[in-house]
Amino acid sequence: MSSQGVQLDIQDKYVVLDNGILQVTISNPDGIVTGIQYNGIDNLLAVENDEADRGYWDLVWNLSGSKGTKGKFDRIEATSFEVIVENEDHVELSFTRMWDSSLEGKVVPLNIDKRFVMLRNSSGFYTYAIYEHSKEWPAFNLDRFRVAFKLRKDKFHYMAMADNRRRYMPLPDDRLPYRSQTLAYPEAVLLVDPLEPEFRGEVDDKYQYSCENKDNRVHGWICTDPPVGFWQITPSDEFRSAGPLKQNLTSHVGPTTLAVMHSVHYSGEDLLLKFGTGEPWKKVFGPIFIYLNSLSNGGGDPLSLWEDAKEQMTIEVQCWPYNFPASEDFPLSDQRGNVSGRLLVKDRYVCDENIPANGAYVGLAPPGDVGSWQSEVKGYQFWTRTDEDGYFCINNIRTGDYNLYAWVPGFIGDYRYDVIITPNAGYDIYMGDLVYEPPRDGPTLWEIGIPDRTAAEFYVPDSNPKYNNNLYVNHPDRFRQYGLWERYAELYPDGDLVYTVGVSDYTKDWFFAQVTRKKDDNTYQGTTWQINFKLDCADESETYRLRLALATAHASELQVRANDPDAISLLFSSGQIGKDNTIARHGIHGLYRLYNVDIPGNLLLEGDNTIFLTQSKSTSPFQGIMYDYIRLEGPASSNENKVEFSFH
Repeated sequence: MSSQGVQLDIQDKYVVLDNGILQVTISNPDGIVTGIQYNGIDNLLAVENDEADRGYWDLVWNLSGSKGTKGKFDRIEATSFEVIVENEDHVELSFTRMWDSSLEGKVVPLNIDKRFVMLRNSSGFYTYAIYEHSKEWPAFNLDRFRVAFKLRKDKFHYMAMADNRRRYMPLPDDRLPYRSQTLAYPEAVLLVDPLEPEFRGEVDDKYQYSCENKDNRVHGWICTDPPVGFWQITPSDEFRSAGPLKQNLTSHVGPTTLAVMHSVHYSGEDLLLKFGTGEPWKKVFGPIFIYLNSLSNGGGDPLSLWEDAKEQMTIEVQCWPYNFPASEDFPLSDQRGNVSGRLLVKDRYVCDENIPANGAYVGLAPPGDVGSWQSEVKGYQFWTRTDEDGYFCINNIRTGDYNLYAWVPGFIGDYRYDVIITPNAGYDIYMGDLVYEPPRDGPTLWEIGIPDRTAAEFYVPDSNPKYNNNLYVNHPDRFRQYGLWERYAELYPDGDLVYTVGVSDYTKDWFFAQVTRKKDDNTYQGTTWQINFKLDCADESETYRLRLALATAHASELQVRANDPDAISLLFSSGQIGKDNTIARHGIHGLYRLYNVDIPGNLLLEGDNTIFLTQSKSTSPFQGIMYDYIRLEGPASSNENKVEFSFH
């Protein structure tokens, strides 16, 4: 490490930060990172790009009332520069763009303050931003905002985001029209004449590298000559929208690395930030850390830089909340509170005693309805997982009003503690024992799947070999392969899926997505799946209940019938639901939905019965549903033998 202090050089059009380890050049007053000098490389960023297209904060916005999720792209260029902190240990810079009425309709109505921080002996730099909307300003929508860094394509060829999701990547030139074939949408291309022959015949699509917030801590790129790593580390999820399961882009061919604070991917319009007139808002995003590493003396395996990056990520997480941000809008550790307690599950059809909620997700999010955390996009969220005895502790919570939310793997539904919780600086709130009673009206007659909010346990086929991404061949995440929606009709050419309770195996016989079927005339038709089951007796005077937990839906309608596939009167229709687009984007879940369907006993028969699940919408290959879990419950008065229970 260098013993040099942090030096600041303010020039006419640039500002340069230098701590003897790296040198960062930022445009003045725009606040765009134009250069990063490190380990003998004069600039790690894409020197062939325009200076404004290298390292930047950006957003997509639109006027209030606009339809859809498209909008105006804004690579946020500041208009004012200020030094906030300057000493040998710490320099913090501010690049601001202030809004006024003369900008109405032209610029998003936000005050934006972009901050950059460099510390002594730190092999990297930090960036964060403060967004503010005054109540007097116009209404508008925000689609996404993020930090993007575009690296040198002649240097960075190896990408890593998880131990089992890392590889040498194609070049951006391989995606050019004369070297690739565009597939069903522009992001997905088949590499037909790549510069490196090893990539020929592979599919490249940035959505194959999406990641849930809870797992999205570090990702980036490695240059092998000289050995250098460029890593984006996000030490906390508190400023990300929509909770721990929200999926966002990470790194992809470019080479590009992203820190996505908010997006509508895998959710659609439900996650648009919609601001009304008279609605004030202020939020701090970050800091994130851009970490650079290299091999000492240049020896060793360059790919080992990934191991070092993970170690640095752990250090950054342990240091959260950071003690150096100078903005008064970022509370330090002693200005935050803590909440702890224990979560138990009460399900008398499983156990006479309350069950410790092992591995449950417990979080604080702004007050809302049960389960609203997954579409909450304006405030802060703080999440943890319970231990095997159900105990939890959520630390370093910003002062504010929250509901406590939870969901428990192995059980359907969502928990909410109804009383508003207001953590105060320096105080610990102990909640005691909290008891979640998941939806349940009677004993389990049969079930399909595991209630874990994903379709990962169901049958995911191998991809068509013509459309492989070799990373995901024989990989647990095979659902990330391109074109799996086409495999359904290949596997079921003569009729739709039929599942027989007690005979079929959901890991082999339940296709992971109920998709449309492509016809010979290149149109599509909906599909109807059957669940066959036997009842020893059917009580005509009682009501049975079908629990349908969905992992995702896209432009779909789910219809339920019992024993008559042509019944005009439906037991249930969801109406059109979902804009998650999970099928096209190689996901295994989107937004969670739970439906409870009453089945009158007089519609069921002693002996053989069939539930028909129809997905009726059929204008696209990407319409469909992924189920999380399905359960049929008998009447409460029926045999109440407890079901076998295990945590998943």
